[in-house]
Amino acid sequence: MANNNQSFGKKFLSIIKAAFKFSLLMFLSSVIIVFLLRWINPVTSSIMVQRQVESIFSGEVDYIKYSWVDYDDCSPYLPIAFVAAEDQNFPNHFGFDVREIKKALRQYERGRRIRGASTITQQVAKNLFLWEGKSFIRKGIEAYFTVLIELLWDKKRILEVYMNIAEFGDMIFGVKMASLASYKKLPAKVSPAQAALLAAVLPNPLRYSIVRPSGYVRGRQNWILKQINSLGGPEYLKEL
Repeated sequence: MANNNQSFGKKFLSIIKAAFKFSLLMFLSSVIIVFLLRWINPVTSSIMVQRQVESIFSGEVDYIKYSWVDYDDCSPYLPIAFVAAEDQNFPNHFGFDVREIKKALRQYERGRRIRGASTITQQVAKNLFLWEGKSFIRKGIEAYFTVLIELLWDKKRILEVYMNIAEFGDMIFGVKMASLASYKKLPAKVSPAQAALLAAVLPNPLRYSIVRPSGYVRGRQNWILKQINSLGGPEYLKEL
């Protein structure tokens, strides 16, 4: 009986050691990858890979349209449009907007549909590294990568990556391809109204169209333009 207990104890200890080594490897790998992505532009993202796989299995194969553009090669109205639309406290928080989270929880307590409270950093973490869906496990991993990104990147880099990997339509990713596809112009030439329209479709880019905007999208575009003005325009992000 004692031998059996010792054998079980050794096996259990070996499992614990293996789990610890695996966890340590995953931790170090994630830190190194996020650290390197501060300077290396991502060639793809998790959401792009998922869309490509979905296209292949649908039988109607299409290919991702994605091309990188540097932050400084974009119209100054593009970054402020996304901040105004998605995360107005972006320059000030550390990856999580506590005020927006509290608002969302209050709505949930009142029996209303819970509103989105994800910051731009959280969306970068999700789009770059994670799968679609809602679960506590995915949210936990998203929070981990959000903290890593905030620790290892500056705010300008976070916003730059966000603009480049955001989904703007069917197989269209990033502001460069979205600008070319929608306006036949490079991001540097995008007007304030066009920047606001790009940001207006982000809640559901597979449902809302930039080329054929609905009344809702036009209303959201106008709201975003007002928010840009209330924030002070591109100057709001000058300290990034």
